[in-house]
Amino acid sequence: LVAQYNQIIDQIKTTAQDASFNGINLLNGDSLKLVFNETGKSTSTIAGVTFDPAGLGLSKLTAGTDFTDNTSTNNVLTALNTASTTLRSQASAFGANLSIVQIRQDFNKSLINVLQTGSSNLTLADANEEAANSQALSTRQSIATSALALANQSQQSVLQLLR
Repeated sequence: LVAQYNQIIDQIKTTAQDASFNGINLLNGDSLKLVFNETGKSTSTIAGVTFDPAGLGLSKLTAGTDFTDNTSTNNVLTALNTASTTLRSQASAFGANLSIVQIRQDFNKSLINVLQTGSSNLTLADANEEAANSQALSTRQSIATSALALANQSQQSVLQLLR
């Protein structure tokens, strides 16, 4: 039983050491700073914890001295219960931080969609405005040409009357 317990302690240590992502290990004391906007003014820092066996208040047992009587067994159970409570509490804190990050991620995705739609609408509006301006210019040129033709025609009519 002592050997199995000590193996589990070793697994806890290995798991805590290997629980890193992008070089940050929240279970080994690293902190994670999240920046939510381009100016860097909106941030959140997630504090890391040390959850190796020592950080959880757990230590290896010695064969022949631990688990030999009720007192030593109760001490081990108390340490395990305390470690379990600590883990649950920190899991809850990490879960709350995850919720904040997910809400902010959803907000940022919505903001990106709004900005992209606005950009597309502005580009489309500019194209429509330029098409309307081009049509107006073409119409003005056509009217000017017609006016010149009419003026020329009326001059020709006056000349014919005078002849």
